[in-house]
Amino acid sequence: MKNWSIQKKLWLSTSIIIVAVTLIFSFLIYFLYENLYIDKQIEFLQNQGEQLTQLYDEEGESSSFLAQIEFQRQLNEPLGVTTIFTNDPMLLSSGSPFDPLNTEELITFEERQKLLDGEIVTLIRSHPHFHQDILGMAFPIIEDNHLSGALFLSMTLSDIYEPFQEIQFYLLVSILSILLIITLTIYRAGHSITKPLFKMKALSSKMAKGDFSQRISEKESVKEFNDLARSFNQLSHSLELVEKKRNEFLANVSHELRTPLSYMKGYIEALQEGLFEKEKGLEIIEKESKRLERIVHDLLDLAQLEGESYPIHKEPIAFSQLIIDVTSSFELVLKKKQITLLQQLDDDMIIFGDFDRLEQVVRNLLDNAIQYSESNKKVRIKLFQSNGHAQLLIEDEGVGIPPEDLSSITERFYRVQKGRTRKAGGTGLGLAIVSQIVKRHSGELVIDSQLQKGTIVTISLPLDSSHEIE
Repeated sequence: MKNWSIQKKLWLSTSIIIVAVTLIFSFLIYFLYENLYIDKQIEFLQNQGEQLTQLYDEEGESSSFLAQIEFQRQLNEPLGVTTIFTNDPMLLSSGSPFDPLNTEELITFEERQKLLDGEIVTLIRSHPHFHQDILGMAFPIIEDNHLSGALFLSMTLSDIYEPFQEIQFYLLVSILSILLIITLTIYRAGHSITKPLFKMKALSSKMAKGDFSQRISEKESVKEFNDLARSFNQLSHSLELVEKKRNEFLANVSHELRTPLSYMKGYIEALQEGLFEKEKGLEIIEKESKRLERIVHDLLDLAQLEGESYPIHKEPIAFSQLIIDVTSSFELVLKKKQITLLQQLDDDMIIFGDFDRLEQVVRNLLDNAIQYSESNKKVRIKLFQSNGHAQLLIEDEGVGIPPEDLSSITERFYRVQKGRTRKAGGTGLGLAIVSQIVKRHSGELVIDSQLQKGTIVTISLPLDSSHEIE
């Protein structure tokens, strides 16, 4: 049974329930008729007999007693009840009250002894005269401590069972209807359980083959399966996105690596054929090899940060000094491009994090701000405290980012079509790396931008030293 399907187990349970219901109904019918109804008839005969024997005790074998016997006989005849009175108890030991020639006993010797002892005798047996089963009660008539007579009341069992025979058909139809309702109910319940499970099984098989486009209906009758279907659809959607991003990533990696390799191969062939100046060709090859190296380095960095395999060393850092160290390395670039750098830093601020990784964040953001700003523009850096967090703002007056691209700007290899292309020298991984480093420091990265007006990048990092770095 361990390896049985849910459907088989449900049908086994259904069969057990049907058998149990049938047995219970059969028992109830037997109990009601054999115990309750027959007991009710016995109680009826006993009441009749006790009334008559009490009347005999009061009046004896008087005319009023005999008249009452006759009245009871006529009254009970439509009910199938036979009333016999005899002042010779021995007559009950044979069929004499009905047929003097019949020698079969109506009551046995042991039952006659009970009458002699003053006990009421109840019997169910075949009638010696009518040759059918009867329910009978014999009442002793005691005078002077002796058995002077007997009163016998009886009714045929066919009269008792006749009402039951009339309703047998209706009972049978009722039982079959109930069993049919139980079967249909369990079938529908089983179907409502197995149907979504079969759908999920089929869907999981397609997902195993790489098809994540299928969904399960969330309109099932069982709430739990609706929740499960919703979770399954969310899983399928997530896997579809992962697969889509994986394919995009592979395509981007292939494209990014192929471009410098193609340049390098082309210039090598040109140098071999003497079509290009050696120094200029080697300079381009070196430039493309460095670009290739940066891409590989950034990919490894991003993979380590996303997989959390790269250790983050937590230590106190004078954040303003870190920023000054980074900006000092950009002095030549700023001077060459005639960009003014304005700094407003909180010199007393101490944060806890990885110095090298946070330096990488500031360097990357400042490089972007300078690279995408035109000459004679300004770049502002502001560092201040707010609500227990260090707030770093880097603002430029560059080309800006279109609103539709802001939500995707931190994705790997994502480039804005306007103003930010491969010609600018980026790998498309810088902001993705920045985003991961900030997350690993339990911080938040927010980018606001307007086309042709500039971009503001805000980084919020916790100042609390007890705050865990992820």
